[in-house]
Parts: sequence; structure tokens; C-alpha cells
Amino acid sequence: MAGADPVSVRVWDLPTRLFHWLLALLVAASLATGKFDSLLGAGTLEWHRRFGLAILALLLFRLAWGFAGGTHARFASFLRGPRAVLAYAKSLARGGPATEPAGHNPLGGWSVAAMLAALATQAATGLFLVQEDYFFEGPLAKHVSRAVSDRLNAIHEANLWVIATLLLLHVAAIAFHAIVKRHGLVGAMLTGVKRLEAGREGEASRGGGLAVAAAIAVAAAAAVWGIAAFA
Repeated sequence: MAGADPVSVRVWDLPTRLFHWLLALLVAASLATGKFDSLLGAGTLEWHRRFGLAILALLLFRLAWGFAGGTHARFASFLRGPRAVLAYAKSLARGGPATEPAGHNPLGGWSVAAMLAALATQAATGLFLVQEDYFFEGPLAKHVSRAVSDRLNAIHEANLWVIATLLLLHVAAIAFHAIVKRHGLVGAMLTGVKRLEAGREGEASRGGGLAVAAAIAVAAAAAVWGIAAFA
């Protein structure tokens, strides 16, 4: 109904929100321990290793949750084709679409995929790194030659700038939505609730139960622990 008050709709399930904030904390901790190890003291790179393994476990969880999670956490709900992405970009240039998706918009969906891919690359290459000056070795480093480890280290270092760029774009997108479009994306990721137009109650998240999330989380953690302990 025209002029009707907006309604509160639960869009983001709890596991998705926990993943988001845990990942943000771990990425910040990993960046700090990786770039400022000389300032933070002995043992810093060991913490960097632990944070990297935790990130890898989270990414494995998110990969599975992209198929088993709530409505708007599923990849099928936000990874759209080039035509949809281009149409959305054109609509932004004209002032934005009349109705935003309840979950990620087409551009935001692919930015999520890019961030997950970049972090996966960082975590995977870190498994093979050797830093002799710091007596640091990734859990899978012994399975590759030093030349391969050095090449993966170069990727690890270069990919950091990809992650930094994606993080800046992410923050800029949040600021744009908050200032220009008056959408509280941070609040929605904290509470799970978005304010949508009246009549959109049917777009609330469905599925993605906590028992399923817990089972996936345990499996992901076990897989990464196995890599670290028995590789």
C-alpha cells in the first residue's frame, strides 16, 4: 500500500552474522600480526599462523553455508549474471533502483565473492610459506620445493593489496548506502533485521538452522585442524 510504514524483516541469519564479524576480527588481527611482527615481538608470526588457519576454517564454513544457509546467505540468491549487474550499475548512475534487494544487490554479491576468493587465496598460500629469519613454516611447506614456496610467498604478499583494496571498497559502499541511500547496513548485520517497504514481509530469511550451522562449523574446524596437525 502506498505510503504504508516500512516493516522490519529478518534478512540475515545468525550464523551469517557471526561469520561476518568473526571474519572481520580475524582479518584485522591477521593483518596486524603479519605486517607489524617486528614491532609486536617474538611469537607474533605464530599468532599470524593461527589467525590464518581460523580464517581458513571460516571460509570453509561460508562455502558450505552458501548452499545450506538462510535465503539471503545462499550464493544462488546474490550471484547474478552480467546483465543483472550491468542493469544495477546503470540504475545507480540514475539515482538508484526503486527497490533494493532484501539481501545483497548484484554488485554487492560479487564483491562478497571477490573478498572470499581473495581471503581464500591468502589463507591457502600461507599454508606453504617459509620464513627462515623468523623460524616460521606453514603446515604444508614441507610438501613443496623452496622455489614453489617462494612463488606462493610472492602471491601472498601481492594479494594483500587486493584484500586491502576490496576492504576499502567495502567500507566505501557501506558509507554510500548510509549517507546517500539511508540504509543501515551495519545495523542490519548486527541485528539481522532490515527495514523494507510494506508488503515485503515474505522476503524474510528462511532455512539455515543452527543445528546445520553447528555441524558445518565443526566439520570445517576439524578439517583445518587436521591440516595443521597431521600434514
